[in-house]
Amino acid sequence: MSVRRSRDDYEDFQDRGTEESAPPQSPPPPNNLDPGAHIEMSAAVSGVVPDDTFTVDQAVNALGFGKFQVKLSLITGLCWMADSMEMMILAILGPALHCDWHLSEWRQAFLTTAVFIGMMLSSAFWGHLSDKYGRKRSLRLAAVMLAYWGLLSAFAPTYSWIVLLRGLVGFAIGCVPQSVTLYAEFLPAHQRGKCVVLLDCFWAVGACAEVILALWVMPHLGWNGLLALSIIPLVLFVIVCEWLPESARFDATSGDSEKALATLQKIADENGKPMLLGRLIVDDVAQMNRGRIRDLLVQDLKWTTLLLWFIWASCAFCYYGVVLMTTELFEAPEGSLCTLSGADESFTCTANCRPLSSQDYLDLLLTTLAEFPGILFTIVVIERLGRKTTMAFEFVVFVVSIIFLFICTSSRGWLTYILFVARGIISGVFQAAYVYTPEVYPTSLRAVGVGTCSGMARFGAMLTPVVAQVLTRTSIHLATATYGIVAILAIAAALMLPIETRGRAMA
Repeated sequence: MSVRRSRDDYEDFQDRGTEESAPPQSPPPPNNLDPGAHIEMSAAVSGVVPDDTFTVDQAVNALGFGKFQVKLSLITGLCWMADSMEMMILAILGPALHCDWHLSEWRQAFLTTAVFIGMMLSSAFWGHLSDKYGRKRSLRLAAVMLAYWGLLSAFAPTYSWIVLLRGLVGFAIGCVPQSVTLYAEFLPAHQRGKCVVLLDCFWAVGACAEVILALWVMPHLGWNGLLALSIIPLVLFVIVCEWLPESARFDATSGDSEKALATLQKIADENGKPMLLGRLIVDDVAQMNRGRIRDLLVQDLKWTTLLLWFIWASCAFCYYGVVLMTTELFEAPEGSLCTLSGADESFTCTANCRPLSSQDYLDLLLTTLAEFPGILFTIVVIERLGRKTTMAFEFVVFVVSIIFLFICTSSRGWLTYILFVARGIISGVFQAAYVYTPEVYPTSLRAVGVGTCSGMARFGAMLTPVVAQVLTRTSIHLATATYGIVAILAIAAALMLPIETRGRAMA
């Protein structure tokens, strides 16, 4: 017994000695030593205590859709209104300058092209800037530039000056798609599709507002006054931009966990939901350098990126083609499509140089209203069919609708119906693409991904005047066949996309 007790005492003494001689554990480092320490963890490490961690995506889904998202919708919607109004100006500015400055048709066309060139060249630039320095900073800078150059355009003394200034306006407009990036990153997964599509209502509202503004301003102040007053949404956006939050996903992946948590806490407070408890983490934080265009072509993303570039270019090519063809087809003698070919001689400067009438503005307004059926249709099908199938199906409907342009008709009502269906459904493809693209790219590449896709869309828009305004006068059938072939190829591209993002968490 004495031997056993001595051995037990000796082992206890050894245990105590080992504990006393072990170096004391250092306390956890304070937050101010490493701002990104809480989030730059792998899933394996965070899995040790899973109940104590959460991601931005989990927080956004848990906090739901509420007052915060409603405010964000209104603010980002101002960007879309400004974009739409600046694009709608092109339909009014060209005829006005045609009379005031006696511009030839190709000079009118180049004025429109200059805007698209600026947008195409700047889209990737703004995407890179947004991924590197934040969505909010880029949007605010672009809004200031857009308002400044838009106002200067109203005082352009010559054709060269207005082409330059409208090109700079296009450069600033290239940042507008980043508002969708910011907006989508604050939306719960199950509501993201419908909300992004509904955001497009601001585009239609802006276009309608521009037509109504022109109806009131043009007879009294002319195109100068219209350009000056059209920057009102931009001024409002710059004012309220102070409230606009930076993306919590951007802050988290940048290592600024405190700012990301503060933004999430603000969402919780405004939505009346309890904030998640625990530590904010980001899985697979820095697999790529942020905001590099070449990273869109890595092995896992290359096929998706190339297909999306073609889909966006095809969508813009067809959408703006329908918009431009509408005027050409309505100007056909007696409304007959068969008499349009070879009618170039009738489109002289003297014949076309007349101020737009109230009826002309009402026709523009009715054409713009075609956007709303496209929005409603896309909302209905995008969550049921998925993003890929929705884009493919809407391209199919577009092809079917323009096939009827092969039929010679003298009915203005029937022609208007065909063009309205075509425009409404192709605008729906744009909306579905705006939903899919931010969802498919990771946070580190989301803005540059949307930016490059937007740039390809502008490239398609630059090409379409050759078909819609030149080829249509030579052969309406050949022009229609061109749009049909491009749309059919886009159907195949949409179906070949390797990833379906419906219900998928944003990376």
